[in-house]
Amino acid sequence: MDSISNTQLENSLLSSRLKIALVFIFLLTLLLLIRVYNLQVVNHEFYQEEALGNQMRSLPITPSRGKIFDRHGTLLATNQLTYQLTLTPEKVKNISKTLITLQHKGFISENDIKSYYKNRKRFRKFHNIPIKHNLSKDQVAKFLVSNQFPGVDIEPYFNRVYPHGSSSVHAIGYVSRMNKKDKLLYDKENYLGTLFVGKVGIEKQYENLLHGHTGIKQIERNVSGRVVDTKITTPAIAGKDLYLSLDLDMQKKAEAVLHGKRGSIVVVNVKNGEVLTLVSTPVFDPNWFVNGISHTNYNLLQTSKDIPQLNRSVQGLYPPGSTVKPMVALAGLEEGIINNKSKTFCPGHYRLPNVKRKFNDWKRTGHGHVDMKDSIAQSCDVFFYDLADKMGINKLHDNLDLFNFGRKTGIDIPGEKGGILPSKSWKKINRDEPWYRGETLIAGIGQGFMTSSPLQLAVATAALANKGQLFKPTLLKSIQTPGKPIVETENKSSSQIPIKDIHNWEDVIEGMRMTIYAPNGTARHLNKDLIYTLAGKTGTAQVFGLDAEEQYIAEKYEEKLRDHALFTGFAPIKDPEIAIAIIVENAGSGSSKAAPLARQVLDVYFDKQLADSLTQ
Repeated sequence: MDSISNTQLENSLLSSRLKIALVFIFLLTLLLLIRVYNLQVVNHEFYQEEALGNQMRSLPITPSRGKIFDRHGTLLATNQLTYQLTLTPEKVKNISKTLITLQHKGFISENDIKSYYKNRKRFRKFHNIPIKHNLSKDQVAKFLVSNQFPGVDIEPYFNRVYPHGSSSVHAIGYVSRMNKKDKLLYDKENYLGTLFVGKVGIEKQYENLLHGHTGIKQIERNVSGRVVDTKITTPAIAGKDLYLSLDLDMQKKAEAVLHGKRGSIVVVNVKNGEVLTLVSTPVFDPNWFVNGISHTNYNLLQTSKDIPQLNRSVQGLYPPGSTVKPMVALAGLEEGIINNKSKTFCPGHYRLPNVKRKFNDWKRTGHGHVDMKDSIAQSCDVFFYDLADKMGINKLHDNLDLFNFGRKTGIDIPGEKGGILPSKSWKKINRDEPWYRGETLIAGIGQGFMTSSPLQLAVATAALANKGQLFKPTLLKSIQTPGKPIVETENKSSSQIPIKDIHNWEDVIEGMRMTIYAPNGTARHLNKDLIYTLAGKTGTAQVFGLDAEEQYIAEKYEEKLRDHALFTGFAPIKDPEIAIAIIVENAGSGSSKAAPLARQVLDVYFDKQLADSLTQ
């Protein structure tokens, strides 16, 4: 009986347990069905996108940067295929350990590691983040042979290269890695994946033209993360190629004649304002900056007393000295204060009534009786002391203002400075002092408070040469969109200086002609074997003032205190084509130290013209 009774109890318990199990299985099945329905029907689109997101990734395609050429099509800046080491964060288990191991094996440096951590915020985890640029062939081979770093790869990219090294660096500029400031300046979407941007010069001025438009590619990975397919959804559009007005042959000649000196040479086209030469020395190699400048080269630039990174052509401000005398003479003529026959006696100094101080002429023995043309040709200070005093600072200021002194020229590179054209109001605002009569005399020979850049002098000289047309100087000559013809730019803006009597302009130009051709012209040594006609003006600008009775002897002073040498001119005289301005810091006499250098640069231009005419 007990055994039968136990069997019934066991059967009853088993039946209950089976029922509970069936209910539990039913509930689990129901829950699973609801979950499947939720995944497959209710949230189908959401999870499909998530799954595709794990499988498909969108990555930026960096556009090829536009090239830069000179006016004759000579390449000044280009792109070279090279290789970089990249790291993809989502494929690396321990980034810190991986980077340290790469450093120990000599593939990257500590600076590369710092740069990676600095830049990684710009990228997503699935992006290939560069950690080392411009790898050598040996580095690439070594890495590929011993690649034991999952998530670290070698990738090709185009590296910016300046084939002529330091030549034209202050005009072209250079590119370097983007920083926080750069990121705020440019469109985030279009610069996604871009590592380098223009920092100075043309590279910065026309960054938006040179950069192009970023494309998008879609990559597909399998379950192990390996890329199995790549599809370009939006192709990258390469940047535009730029043709500058610069003549590389003239650039290199200017750099050669200024080698070992601090100075600048600027040549502009008199007829349209195009800049043919824009040179500042000393120079430096822009290739240093592309992938991050080394500590050695950086310290070399930072500690140099010659300040190689200063673009003296547009940022160097100097007393223009006697190079403004033609404009001052023109002011006197146009204002009716003098005429072309007016003469002044020069005993070697000038005195204001009831003033003890003597204002010395550069020629202590004096020039004797000189008229306006002689005063330009011989650079007689006394003539211009007297003229400036008669004119007064207000008229002097207003007439020099017509030639754009004291203001930026508006050239198409960043960083230009405007210089100073002094006046009574300028001194009151900037010095809180009254204007003194003697300061007018000093301003009349381009000294004292007055400063200008070599570019300003070249532009003003060009305006004098073409009789009043003041051009805004330009470096960009034409643009070429990939696959399309070259298109000339149309930004040659100009203004006309009012002319009261054209004969006044011709008389001043005759004085500049006499500077080169008259027996006592300060640059008469330039006319030997000239194949073109040249008008010019020499200048010597004092760095500091001398006492009335003190004589300037260069050897007595350290180099930084010696006079600057200047020369301005244009050629040919009858139908001018180009104007030049040159300054050589602390070199001394403009006639002996600056004028001969200018002649060598001008010779390049006219020798090329002669060669072209002979081949036609």
